[in-house]
Amino acid sequence: MHGRKAYELVKEFASGEKGHLKIFNNELFERVIEECNEHHNALQSLIRKMQEEGLEVQTARNADHYGALIHHLSLIRNKRCLMAYVYNQAEIIRDLAWKVGLLHELPREIQEKFRDSEEQYFKDHSKSLKIYMSQLSLDVNVDMVPPKDPYIKVRVLEDLGSGIILSDKSANFARHSMHFLKRTDAEQYIARGLMEELTS
Repeated sequence: MHGRKAYELVKEFASGEKGHLKIFNNELFERVIEECNEHHNALQSLIRKMQEEGLEVQTARNADHYGALIHHLSLIRNKRCLMAYVYNQAEIIRDLAWKVGLLHELPREIQEKFRDSEEQYFKDHSKSLKIYMSQLSLDVNVDMVPPKDPYIKVRVLEDLGSGIILSDKSANFARHSMHFLKRTDAEQYIARGLMEELTS
């Protein structure tokens, strides 16, 4: 009680690798919400008791006042921990939308970590990005670091087949084949793990 479960929730998130999505700990999250409800009920009970005794809640300095204060502060702390946990999950999901969200689908190992609401949030955020970029006629998702050359050499890691049309050519993207592509064309396949950039 008094914030230990909320502390565990934040500690669990903080102990993970930065920027990596963890499975939402629904069980612990619900227990923190239950604890919030317990604090709220205890707080209301103490306030009612003080009012029945004819004491002014703001100015009385007795055991009930300090008990209510402890429950109030615990409730605020738990809510802040819950909001921090949800905010950090949402931030990672938004980052995913920037990194790989404009692709046709996410890798399965990422999809398995999503709850239904997180998956919907991801889809909505990705859709908003796509609409914004189509209105600007600009892909703001590539070249986060300005490239030295607009073309890069890539190796295909999985057979993509033929018929893929890129901005300046179409090619047969067989497994282990190497190509010299525009960075903007190759970026989406690199992000999905279907190609790798060859630096030398």
